[in-house]
Amino acid sequence: MVAFDEERQELKIKELRHQEAEEMVKILAGKYKIPYLNLGTVPIDTDALKLVPEEKARRAGLAVVQKVGKNLQVAVKNPQKPETLAVLEELKQNRYNPNKLFLVSQYSLEKAWELYKSLPEDLGSISGEITVSEARLEHYRNLITTPESITPLINAVIYKSVTEVLELIIGGALKLNASDIHIEPQPEAIRLRYRLDGVLHDVAFLPAPTYKFILSRIKLISGILLNIKERGQDGRFTIRASGNELEVRVSTLPGPDGENIVMRLLDPKTISLALEDLGMQPWVEERMRKELEKPNGMILTTGPTGSGKTTTLYAFIKKVYTPETKIITLENPIEYHLRGIEQTQIDVRRGYDFASGLRSILRQDPDVILVGEIRDLETAETALHAALTGHLVFSTLHTNDAAGTIPRLIDIGVKPNIIAPAINVAMAQRLVRRLCPVCRTPHEPTPDERAVIVQAIEDMPAGLPRPELSAISIFSANEKGCTACELGYKNRISVFEIILVDDELEKIIKTSPTVAEMREAMKRQGQITMKQDGVLKVLRGVTDLAEVRRVIG
Repeated sequence: MVAFDEERQELKIKELRHQEAEEMVKILAGKYKIPYLNLGTVPIDTDALKLVPEEKARRAGLAVVQKVGKNLQVAVKNPQKPETLAVLEELKQNRYNPNKLFLVSQYSLEKAWELYKSLPEDLGSISGEITVSEARLEHYRNLITTPESITPLINAVIYKSVTEVLELIIGGALKLNASDIHIEPQPEAIRLRYRLDGVLHDVAFLPAPTYKFILSRIKLISGILLNIKERGQDGRFTIRASGNELEVRVSTLPGPDGENIVMRLLDPKTISLALEDLGMQPWVEERMRKELEKPNGMILTTGPTGSGKTTTLYAFIKKVYTPETKIITLENPIEYHLRGIEQTQIDVRRGYDFASGLRSILRQDPDVILVGEIRDLETAETALHAALTGHLVFSTLHTNDAAGTIPRLIDIGVKPNIIAPAINVAMAQRLVRRLCPVCRTPHEPTPDERAVIVQAIEDMPAGLPRPELSAISIFSANEKGCTACELGYKNRISVFEIILVDDELEKIIKTSPTVAEMREAMKRQGQITMKQDGVLKVLRGVTDLAEVRRVIG
């Protein structure tokens, strides 16, 4: 009984000391003009806690307790401590905003730090970026020649370091100029694939037990919630390599064997093309130059994800940009940052969607507007009215070809009498792989190939330059490839088709035309199709017929 009373007395004394400590912190909070917080009364976000490793957090006397986007709530014991200030600055350098500081007691911090015990090991580091050293990249350049050559390198480090595995996966993607990294859990192993020039290639199969650590690391650095597994999430991080920055867009999606990951590498070099480098036929390029000189109207480009629409629109933006021109974009997300251009990003959760964002942009007195995508009636009508009131508007629309643009707008509810005077040109595009100029193989076309080529050329509108068909010689890819390429292809080029909204087409639009009627009008206008553009590139040895068939049909 006496022991019980002593124990109860000790607990009471401990509680009084705790209360005294909290009261003292409240007084200090007034001195520092920082809000007081008792971490024993609020939930702590473990995903936020992970942003700073435990050892560093203890030295600095702080804990990141909440994270909303890039905004952080940080509990500190002494806001003037040098170690505390150093960690806060490091968070800022990694593009976080520790804008809410709270003064807390040692008791509160110990409660927060206790949660580190429940976190997976090797995951505590400030997120937001990965640094791949020049020495590492040079090492990868020497060892990685094909996707398959990455497998033994991964096997050598897979059980040693999650960080090194991820660095190797990303470094290999950079070496091979991959546009996307796919990590797909399967029952027996984890499938790793790269998208090279638009085509997926198997790279390696990782041991299933290691996947949870790789997944956690990727989620951590990209700002994705670790504890959410039943729905898709999006995030991003930065790769720093050789003094350059490369943004990575991350998407997770739940599957039967775990969460699938796709990382899209947004290399600024891919959008550095000028108008003349896009691959348009000379007469198409000349027509587009004239359209870009117009002060108002809309230019629409169509095509599936990964068809080069963003590159084309950015080339248009760079063509019309001058210091005297105000250009504002509305994107979801901002994939590449353009110097001198005002870029804004959609945030649906805060009510900033394409329609409301476009209305806000129009109040900023722009000359040129880029709307990332038209997907509903309100956005379409606002963009079209902007084109009618003195603005040059660029945007994208989901249709299969240029002829489907007008029927698609009518289908979502836009009135034909608005479409006709607002749109200047509608275009469609796809990306085909270029043949490697070093190892491409010349050959005479088969009867089937010859028939496809002859029909495409003979169906071209009159008045356009036509290649000679009496002696056709074409090229195909070398399946084994060479040291300069991967499987016979190197890089990609666009194939285009356009339709101009001239006087004749304006009359047709007012009748709510079908896609077939638009195709006939397009042919009368003297425009070639994407397939014909592809065949012209086949005859020039830029690509092969198999690639045109794969992409266009």
